[in-house]
Amino acid sequence: MRNNSDDIESSTHTGYQAKHHHEGHSEPRRLLHSHAHEEDIPGTVNLQATAGDDTAYGQALFPVPSDDPNDPLQWPSWKKTVILILVSVYSFLGNSALTGPAVYIGIYAEQFKISPAIASGLISYPNLAYGFGSLILVPAYLKFGRRIVMLVSIALFFAGLVGSSRANSYGALMGWRVLHGLGSGVCEALPVQLVNDIFFLHERGTKIGYYTVCLCLGATGPLYAGYMLNAGLGWRLFFYVEAAFAGALFIASFLFVEESMYKRVLSTATTPPLQADVDGKGQYSSQELELTQIPTRKSYAETLKPWTKTDKEANFFKTMFMPFTYFFVPAVFWVITSFGLYIGLGALAFNYTFPGLITAAPYNWSETNSGLIAVANIVGYLLAVPFTVSSDRVAAYLTKKNNGIREAEMRLPVLFPAMLIAPAGLIVFGLAAQYKLHWFAYFAGVAMVDFAGYFYFSFTLAYAVDSYQSNTSEMLIAMNLGKQAISFGLGSFLLDWILTDGYAVVIAGIFCAVVLANNLLLIPFWFYDKARESGIL
Repeated sequence: MRNNSDDIESSTHTGYQAKHHHEGHSEPRRLLHSHAHEEDIPGTVNLQATAGDDTAYGQALFPVPSDDPNDPLQWPSWKKTVILILVSVYSFLGNSALTGPAVYIGIYAEQFKISPAIASGLISYPNLAYGFGSLILVPAYLKFGRRIVMLVSIALFFAGLVGSSRANSYGALMGWRVLHGLGSGVCEALPVQLVNDIFFLHERGTKIGYYTVCLCLGATGPLYAGYMLNAGLGWRLFFYVEAAFAGALFIASFLFVEESMYKRVLSTATTPPLQADVDGKGQYSSQELELTQIPTRKSYAETLKPWTKTDKEANFFKTMFMPFTYFFVPAVFWVITSFGLYIGLGALAFNYTFPGLITAAPYNWSETNSGLIAVANIVGYLLAVPFTVSSDRVAAYLTKKNNGIREAEMRLPVLFPAMLIAPAGLIVFGLAAQYKLHWFAYFAGVAMVDFAGYFYFSFTLAYAVDSYQSNTSEMLIAMNLGKQAISFGLGSFLLDWILTDGYAVVIAGIFCAVVLANNLLLIPFWFYDKARESGIL
C-alpha cells in the first residue's frame, strides 16, 4: 500500500527535532510544520504555503500539526499504514460476516423449518444492529478513546461469531448474529475517524479509498461461505474461520493500534528567525533549536495501555442524539443514500437473489458455486482501485488553479464518469434475471454496479468529511444509521417484492431509477457549491 506521507515535500529549513530517540530510530525525527488554516466557509481551507512550511503537491499541510511527536499527524508513515491496514481488515471481516451467510438462507429455512423470507432475517436484522452499534460505540470512542473501544468492539465481534458457530436454533443464531453485528458496528466509522486523526487533508481521499476497497470486498463473503460447505462442517465453518481471524485481529490491534485521540494545541510562540548560511539557504541555528521545547515521545510500552484519559468535554448522550440532525444536511444525506443504495442493491439484492437464480433451471449450478457472484464484486472493485488517488490529485490540481484555496467539492469531478455505469448495470442484471439470459450477464451487471459504487462509496464520503471536519463523528453515526436502515428495508421486503412484480420491474426499473436519481445529485452539488462560492447564491 503506497503511503502518500512519503510525498510530503521538505520545507526550506531543517525543522524542529525531538531531542531523543523514539520508535526505534537512531536519529531524531524531524517534525512537520504548516501555516494552513480554515476559511469561514465550512470545507474551505487556505493551503497557501509560506516560508518554512512543509508541503504536498506544492500546498501547505492541513490539519496543522503541533510540535509534539505524540501528535498522530507526526507519527511515522509505517505506523499510520499499519493502523490503516488493521482497521480496513476489521471492516472487511465485519462486512463479510454479515453478508456471507446469505448463501445459507435455503439451508437455514430447511434446518429451522421456516420460510426463506423469515430466514433472510438472519441477514437483515444483524445488518440493522450493525448500523445501530455505531450509535453507542462512536460516542464511546469520543469519550473514552479509539483504542479501548476498538478492542472491546472486536471482543464482542469475536464472541458473537463463536456463539453463532454453536447455535442450534433460529432464535439462538439470530441472537448471536445480532451481537456480532452490534459489536462490529464501529468498524465502518472507526477507519474514517482514524484517517481523519492521523492523515493530512491531501492524503484522505486515497486512504479512505483503500479502506473502501476492504469495505466493498466484504460483499464477497458469500463466495467463501459457499465453498466452505464442502469441508464437511456445513454453515458453521464460516463462523469458525471468521472467529479465528477476529481473534488474530484483536491481538494485532492490541500490539499496533495506538490511541489517536489527541487534543491538538498549536504553538503561539514566535518562530525563531531564519539565519542565512553560506549557500543562502534558511537554517535554524543549533542554539535556537535547543531552546525549542519538544515533549518526549511515549515508549512502546506506554502506547500499549488500553485506556486513555476520558475526554470530559465529550457529551456521550448529546453525541448520540446530534447525528439525527444531520439527516437534514444535504451533503451527509447524499452519503447516506449512496451507501444505503449501493449496499442494499449490491451486498443484499445481488447476494439474496443470485443463489436462487443460479441453482434453478436453466443454470442448475450447485449450492457450492452459488456464491461465485462475489467474483463479479471483486472484478468491479479491482477495476476501480487504480482510480483511488484520483480525487486527491484532482482536488490538488483545482486547488492550485484556485490560488491555494481548497474547497470540499473539488473531489467531485471524479464521480462524473461513474454516474451512469451503475444504473446500466442494474438494467443488465434485472433483464438477465427476468429472461434467464446467459450467466455472464449477471456477472457483468454486478461488476458495473460495484465499479461505480466504489467511486460513490469513497469520494462522497471524503467530500462529506472535508465539508464537516469538526463534526466527523456525528456525521459518521448518521451515515451508518441511515444506510443500514435503507439496507434493512430493502433486504426485508426484497424477495417478496420481486416475487410479486418480477426482476425487470424491481431491479431494472425501480432500483435503476432510484440509483440514477441519487447519482445525478452530483450535478446540483457541484454547481450549487460553485455558485455559492462565486457569490451568486
